[in-house]
Amino acid sequence: MKSYLDLINDCDVFPYPNSKDYSVRMASYYMFVHKGHTVGYLIPSVVSAIRLLDEFRTLWSINDQEKTASLKGEASLAIGKTIQSWRKNGVFEVLGGWRNELYAVYAPPGELAFNIERSACCLFGVLTYGVHMTAFVRSSLGLKIWVPRRSYNKQTFGGLLDNTVAGGLTSGEQPLETLVREAEEEASLPAELVRKQAKCVGAVTYFYVRDARAGGETGLLQPECQYAYDLELNEGVVPKPCDSEVEEFYLWGLEDVAGALKKGQFKPNCAFVLLDFFVRHGIITPENEDSYIEITSRLHRRFDFATL
Repeated sequence: MKSYLDLINDCDVFPYPNSKDYSVRMASYYMFVHKGHTVGYLIPSVVSAIRLLDEFRTLWSINDQEKTASLKGEASLAIGKTIQSWRKNGVFEVLGGWRNELYAVYAPPGELAFNIERSACCLFGVLTYGVHMTAFVRSSLGLKIWVPRRSYNKQTFGGLLDNTVAGGLTSGEQPLETLVREAEEEASLPAELVRKQAKCVGAVTYFYVRDARAGGETGLLQPECQYAYDLELNEGVVPKPCDSEVEEFYLWGLEDVAGALKKGQFKPNCAFVLLDFFVRHGIITPENEDSYIEITSRLHRRFDFATL
């Protein structure tokens, strides 16, 4: 059985500065730089693949002394050509999950640096954004949470449990708009209901390192920021699958949710979001959790990257 701190470690995987593991990792990485700001980390296999591009010297500038890499010219165009070349030549398996969705990368802070295909973000270690919502019911038996099971056919984390609604923030989209769209697509929740009743309750941040369950190459870097929302529903509102993303929804009491968490049945970042929910709703407290300070601090990791 996993502890709550184990679940934090399963999602916030990348080592912290001043640790030996951090120094070892960073010694082999190149900084992905835009206008003097670090926007991601490049692992050795990605740097090697950049050097092998036919248009390498046209698209990229690599400084081996400083261990930095930057795009030349119009950044969105340069990174788009890079990714399309890799996709065409089958260089990285992860690009087989092409989504045809553009994510935004920011540098300086708050300023759009370039757009990048969603499936390629982990190759460049860039920070991405999403929304995760926990829908819950206050019943006569106590708090209950709507928990979906991901489709067994999904390319990533198939069959694991998820948050009620979750989705990535595409370039130019506001968090609430993403939430409304995903709530309709994944849970058949009316847009008007979500706009009126969903409450943004903060954000969680973590630095994931992809394993085999994520699909494609392992060891790719995936720092993420998730806007967290709560949605209190009455017992008559029942989320239902609308697309192929979800197998079914369960309305579970806190004991069942906690049990599934400790058995490792949730997608790592969804467990992370639920732990934030548990902290905010007084389910995890200093009195019942020895690692309370470590858990609460790790839910909000600071990044070296420029952010939105």
